[in-house]
Amino acid sequence: MAIGLTLQPVGVVHNEITEPTHEDWSRVNSRIEVYPEYAPGLAGLEDWSHIVVVYVMHRAAFDITRDLVRRPGDLDSMPELGIFAQRARHRPNLIGITAVALLGVEGSTLRVRGLDAIDGTPVVDIKPYAPIYDGVINPLVPAWFMRLMQGAG
Repeated sequence: MAIGLTLQPVGVVHNEITEPTHEDWSRVNSRIEVYPEYAPGLAGLEDWSHIVVVYVMHRAAFDITRDLVRRPGDLDSMPELGIFAQRARHRPNLIGITAVALLGVEGSTLRVRGLDAIDGTPVVDIKPYAPIYDGVINPLVPAWFMRLMQGAG
């Protein structure tokens, strides 16, 4: 069932990454420019070390025949998996969510590290990372994922 849904960006990402590629995102520093009308909502955020950023992957696309079942990283050494079992950018609704280190709050600008979003990405929400809600102790992670993250494919 399709529903009407409207998302209003609250800000935009700025960084040196201009093309959607497989980066080592953990090393990428970004700025999130929060639009002036939403800037008062940042009050108190500086007390947190990490935040969760929700954004729209505006340069990605989803083709149900190509992307619903695929190999992570498009690598032949990876198993064929459904899109909901992986973190690929080609998703049915192009929504991204990432927990990142908050390096600083300067007026209406957030400095963050580890955001896997390219320059110009619309941000639709920002939340503090709270381990009691967001943290999982000893999660099960498939072996293929660990190989992919280690670059072994």
